[in-house]
Amino acid sequence: MDYDLIVIGSGPGGYVAAIRASQLNLKTAIVERESLGGICLNWGCIPTKALLKSANVFEYIKHSQDYGIIVSESKINFDGIIKRSRDVANGMSRGVQFLMKKNKIDVIMGTARVKSGKKIEVTDESGKVTGMTAKNIMIATGSRSKNLPALSQDGKLIIGYREAMVLPKLPATMIIVGAGAIGCEFAYFYNTLGVKVTLIEFLPNIVPVEDEEISKELEKSFKKQGIVVMTNSAVEKVESGGSGSRVTVKTFQGQQVIECEIVLSAAGVSANIENLGLEETGIKTDKGKVLVDDFYQTNVQGYYAIGDIVKGPALAHVASAEGIICVEKIAGKNPESLNYNNLPGCTYCSPEIASVGYTERAAKDAGYQVKVGKFPFSASGKASSAGAKEGFVKLIFDEKYGEFLGAHMIGSNVTEMIAECVAARKLETTGHELIKTVHPHPTMSEAIMEAAAAAYGEVIHL
Repeated sequence: MDYDLIVIGSGPGGYVAAIRASQLNLKTAIVERESLGGICLNWGCIPTKALLKSANVFEYIKHSQDYGIIVSESKINFDGIIKRSRDVANGMSRGVQFLMKKNKIDVIMGTARVKSGKKIEVTDESGKVTGMTAKNIMIATGSRSKNLPALSQDGKLIIGYREAMVLPKLPATMIIVGAGAIGCEFAYFYNTLGVKVTLIEFLPNIVPVEDEEISKELEKSFKKQGIVVMTNSAVEKVESGGSGSRVTVKTFQGQQVIECEIVLSAAGVSANIENLGLEETGIKTDKGKVLVDDFYQTNVQGYYAIGDIVKGPALAHVASAEGIICVEKIAGKNPESLNYNNLPGCTYCSPEIASVGYTERAAKDAGYQVKVGKFPFSASGKASSAGAKEGFVKLIFDEKYGEFLGAHMIGSNVTEMIAECVAARKLETTGHELIKTVHPHPTMSEAIMEAAAAAYGEVIHL
């Protein structure tokens, strides 16, 4: 065999798995058809956060007088914002190249196809096909923007998230279809830069996977910012031509036709499992996902799959965790399988959203009698001094045993706070233990302690 492990795809699942494999003394290669780092580093998590930071800075400038600072003139350099985002992404990709060299991982550029007998074929840009073998083959090919029949993307007037990051100019109007994390982040970004944004969601709430109170709070904030939010609404057709599009939307009030320059489809992603050779190899799939066991082995021995192409949330940190667990199992270690009910989710619009575990509704549906504690940032000294009083922390506990069931936050910097709750749940911490954990003052994170105290009638600052 040429390698102990070949990883197909160098996103946050693939490259992390490759590095862990190298640490465990497995001779490793990674195959990538585009850029090291995959979608997350190049066209997802990282460059979008760079765009959002530019929006944050512009928002601070617009409200600088609230902080006693007068800025006489400011304007948007949209090309500069896009360039900074691309520079950040390119820098991160170079960082992955360095990590591959440091860990002595062979990088093979091209498009891979799995074959029976623990073999793969890689086709490079020139069309040359190279065959390789490995004791173990991991598929980590990620996902792409979902192309819906009523919303066929043309890359110019009807676009996906990749085009949304590199538009040639700032549009005057934009319709965003899908109000999950991607849709809400772009809604905040473009609205802050002065674009008239309409956000359309088929389900009753925006960010529909979140606790209902969080969703309602974000909708209220978005409307206050000037974003038009349409829930319980479905796009029936889009007519494009000239300099824009006409979007027909079905609502409870009847059909509406909305005109805009750009339509952004943010209605989910599709797993990249086509043309990989899965059928010929005998690897089973279901509903567009590869079927795997608790340690990510497919039904064919020696072939593994992780990340967006398997069941579970399509999140970078989930793919990384899956990759590490998979490799440790391959190396003969005894890793713990991933607890999919203790995975944090974050949305980086403003206000930010972060959550882990059961929502209040899900906890009750699961049969728990619950205690719920909420603490608003309007009562937080740090939030007041920072001018960030919007939002709250909501914690959910089992009434009988005090089990920490879920945490849901909306506000400034909550994506940096959620890890405390993930660790606490991992360690089976109870509500009383959170109350007695001394938090530094003044910090935003005090709201976690106060929310726990609120659940048990012990809150101090409310």
